[in-house]
Amino acid sequence: MQRLYDFLRRHPTWVDSFWAVVLFGICLVGLVAGTSEPGDPYTPPAAAYPIAAVLCLVIALRRREPEKMLVLAAVMGVAQLIFNADVMVADFAMLVIIYTVAADGKQWASRLALFGGLCAAPLAQLRWPEEGATSGLGRILFTIFLVVPFALAWVLGDSVRTRRAYLAQLEERAARLEREREAQAKVAVAAERARIARELHDVVAHNVSVMVVQADGANYVLDTAPDQAKKALETISGTGRQALAEMRRLLGVLRTGEQEESGEYVPQPDVEQLDELIEQVRSAGLPVDFKVEGTPRPLPSGVELTAYRIVQEALTNTRKHGGPNTGASVRLVYFDDGLGLLVEDDGRGAARELPVDGGIDGQGQGLIGMRERVGMVGGTLDAGPRPGGGFRISALLPLKPAH
Repeated sequence: MQRLYDFLRRHPTWVDSFWAVVLFGICLVGLVAGTSEPGDPYTPPAAAYPIAAVLCLVIALRRREPEKMLVLAAVMGVAQLIFNADVMVADFAMLVIIYTVAADGKQWASRLALFGGLCAAPLAQLRWPEEGATSGLGRILFTIFLVVPFALAWVLGDSVRTRRAYLAQLEERAARLEREREAQAKVAVAAERARIARELHDVVAHNVSVMVVQADGANYVLDTAPDQAKKALETISGTGRQALAEMRRLLGVLRTGEQEESGEYVPQPDVEQLDELIEQVRSAGLPVDFKVEGTPRPLPSGVELTAYRIVQEALTNTRKHGGPNTGASVRLVYFDDGLGLLVEDDGRGAARELPVDGGIDGQGQGLIGMRERVGMVGGTLDAGPRPGGGFRISALLPLKPAH
C-alpha cells in the first residue's frame, strides 16, 4: 500500500487523468440522458460533447500546465455561451482549475482565475435564466449563491499557497540557522584548538628551557661538584621525558605553520596556583569552598594546566550564570592513577548542557574548550545541571607515565 501511495505521489498527472475520465463518463451519461428524454425542451448541441471532453482534459493536465489549462477552461466557458451548451457536470473543472491556479499558478493567473470565477455565474444566469426565480431579487440571490463556490475555490487555493510559502520560509530559516550553528561550532572548536596549542606549546618550551638551564649548570659544576651535576642530569632526564609525552599528545591538534608570538615564555598555571585563583574569585564576591583530598604530588604540565583551566572556566560560568547569593565548591582529588575534579554551584544552573554565553574567552564556548582540553590528555568530562539546582562539572584526568 505504501508503494502505491508513493507511486501516486510521484505521478500526480495519472491521478488527475483518472478523475478526468470519471468526470467525462458522468458528463457523457448526463448529456445522452438529456437527449433521450421525451418532451425535454433542451437538447444539448453537438458542441457540448467536445467542450465536455476539453474541460475534462483541463483536470487531467491542471498540475502540469496550470496557466494554460486556465486559459483553455476560460475559452471553453465562452464556447458554452456561444453554442448554447447549458451548464453541465464537466463545468466542475472550472472550480478545480481555479483552486489549482490559486494554489500553484503565477500571480496573474490567480487574479484571472478569481475574476473569471466571479463572472461565470452571472454570465450563465444571463444566458440561461433560472425558471424558478421570477423576481429580480430572487435572480440576484440565486446568482450570488452560484458565485460562492467559485470564490471559495479561489480562497482555499490561495490559503494553500500562503501556507506552503510560510512552511517553505520556516524550513529555509531552520536550514540556515543549522548551517550557521555548525559553522559557529567549527570556528569555535578551531579557535579553541589553536589557543590550546599555543598554551601547551608554551608548556613544552618551558620544559626545554629548564633542560637547557640544567644542562648549562651541570656542565659548569661537572668537575667541581659531581653530585650537583648528577642531580641536574636527573632533572634534565625527567623534564625531557615529560616534554616528549606532551609532544605526543599534541601531535593530533597542533596546527602546522602556526606563527610564534614574540615575547618571553611564562610558565603556565598549575594546581598549586588554584589557591590564588580561588582567592581572586572570593574577592570578586563568590564564596568558594576548596578542598584537596589525597596526597598531592607532581603532575605532568599538561594535566596541571587542564585542571587549572577547568576550575577557572567553571567558576567564571558560576559568576556569570549562577545569579545572586550563589556559592560554589571545588574538590581536587588525587587518585593513584588520576586526578579528579568536581566543581559545583547552587545557583540557577542551566536549562541545557552547553552554556549559551559563558567562557573565559568571551566566545560563549567554554564547555567546548573544557572538552577539548580534557580530550587532549585522555580524560573524561561530565557537565550538566544538578538535580537539586545549580550546575556540576566533574572531570577525571589520567596520570599517564612519560615514555
